[in-house]
Amino acid sequence: MIYTCTLNPAIDYFIQVDNFEAGKLNKVKADRKMPGGKGINVSRVLDHLGQTSKCLGFIGGFTGDFIISELKKEGIEPNFVTVNGDTRINVKLKSDSETEINGVAPAITDTQRDALFAKLDTLTADDILVLSGSVPATLPVTIYKEMIERVSGSGAKVVADTSGDAFKEVVKAKPFLVKPNHLELGDYFGVDVETVEDVKTYGRKLVDLGIEHVIVSMGGKGAVYIDKDLILFAPPAKGKLVNSVGAGDSMVGGFLSEYVTSQDFRKAFRKGAAAGGATAFSVDLCSREKVEELLPTIEVSEI
Repeated sequence: MIYTCTLNPAIDYFIQVDNFEAGKLNKVKADRKMPGGKGINVSRVLDHLGQTSKCLGFIGGFTGDFIISELKKEGIEPNFVTVNGDTRINVKLKSDSETEINGVAPAITDTQRDALFAKLDTLTADDILVLSGSVPATLPVTIYKEMIERVSGSGAKVVADTSGDAFKEVVKAKPFLVKPNHLELGDYFGVDVETVEDVKTYGRKLVDLGIEHVIVSMGGKGAVYIDKDLILFAPPAKGKLVNSVGAGDSMVGGFLSEYVTSQDFRKAFRKGAAAGGATAFSVDLCSREKVEELLPTIEVSEI
């Protein structure tokens, strides 16, 4: 089973405003509300691609009820720990440019944290745990590292996609796979990472630190996969950018959807690249049809 963990979920509220002007009354042309948070996005992509998963994390209030309801409609099993406050709302304003306003997470108590850790104790070597997204302010930045260490004895594989200090702590725990983007990779090493050669150099350093598999997304420049034996490059998919939200999560979801079936890292990386592109060219997260349409156009090569 694949478990995704979203410590800081949200309702993503997308609004379209023509010619947005700050400080003035603006009328919304169109809007939609979706369950959000990086781990939840991974679960939704997995569902679209025919794989089941369970959602872990913290949820609360009327906003949390909405997220649970929407996930159930898609056939995704929520297994959250309930907290006292309301799950946050993130506003994604689309106009001449894109503006994001992220809400404040509810407080999480030690008891609620322990309840989440207890769920991790049920994982086995047949499971994959995806730790994805930001860490709420009321939790320690070391929590992902603690979660990786918590499941280490079970043999469960851990995939981590976070940034900043949380990513620095994650690296210490040596998860199965990490997926930074090129900016996050550069931030970890205190350098500018702009080119594929830069990604090769510093992605390999992560492998040397004990991480088995590294995927680095580079937006419009493609993506790179690195392990101790192999470095692969996937060029950017060709299409019209519609949505920049969730492309990296879709890469993780696409990768895992293939990996759990074939255990073939080349094929999994290729499908991840196709899923990331399919989301970038769609209003919502990628559909199976869009991924299958793009897949033949993704030519992965060794570099």
